[in-house]
Amino acid sequence: MRQRPFQQVDVFTDTAFLGNPLAVVLDGTGLSDAQMQTFAAWTQLSETTFVLPPTPEGAAGGADYRVRIFTPGAELPFAGHPTLGTAHAWLNAGHTPRQPSVLVQECGVGLVTLRQLGERWAFAAPPLQRSDISAEDLDPVLEALGLNAPEVIAAQHLNNGPLWLGLLVNDVDTVLALAPDHAALKQLGTKVGVAAKRQSSAGGLIRRANREARAFATSSRMANDPTDLEVRAFAAPVGIAEDPVTGSLNASLAQWLMADGHMPPTYSARQGTVLGRAGQVLLSQDTDGQVWVAGDVVGCVQGVVNL
Repeated sequence: MRQRPFQQVDVFTDTAFLGNPLAVVLDGTGLSDAQMQTFAAWTQLSETTFVLPPTPEGAAGGADYRVRIFTPGAELPFAGHPTLGTAHAWLNAGHTPRQPSVLVQECGVGLVTLRQLGERWAFAAPPLQRSDISAEDLDPVLEALGLNAPEVIAAQHLNNGPLWLGLLVNDVDTVLALAPDHAALKQLGTKVGVAAKRQSSAGGLIRRANREARAFATSSRMANDPTDLEVRAFAAPVGIAEDPVTGSLNASLAQWLMADGHMPPTYSARQGTVLGRAGQVLLSQDTDGQVWVAGDVVGCVQGVVNL
């Protein structure tokens, strides 16, 4: 064991302790898979990351660093809040990216590009594979969630590295009232993301005025300025009953919901409400069709860890 630089950050929030915490070991060289998994299980955070030098292939592709991402129960090929949180910790540790205002992260899905947008960083959502789900496969999931089929507007299998079943339901109150049977979801082996569009009090329509300005303003949590989508993420199969704020899920939801016309090319999502969090995820699609996922990150703990 030796001392390794360590940070713990809070992601998708500009106020500490209201987002999704991430543990970052900034030097993971020499650690075995088992050691990484053991430490991730010990932190009991939704994810713990280990920073490594890029592989020769990654370096040739422009990677600034390589990251391995672990939940308490398994390694992930990609995850959103660890991507933003690790980038923040790496920069805070004094590292400089190869390209100004651009970071390239190597992880299980390959190379992921991050770019600086004002005071925030955003990552490019990895390519999404999606498919329909049959009623036969959907019914036991709805039963585990306590949902009725008429409450579901649309459903898709989503895969951008992590696998999710995405559900768009009819009302924010429906999302917030869910009390899932996590044991049943674990037995089904299904991670589920449930979302609902937030309706305006005036006309029952999604707020559309000046979305770009709102999404990338200095503070996204302004009084009387609700977000556009309420999201919850249930991940019992990987040891997390409910994830506070989930970048990979929000990325795949955005790619699906934008493509099918359920959401506009720029919107903001809230996650973690039931857990007492105030996560804010900012989604925007550029003119090339690439979806970008942005959010604030704040540092909470800095020091060393014996590993």
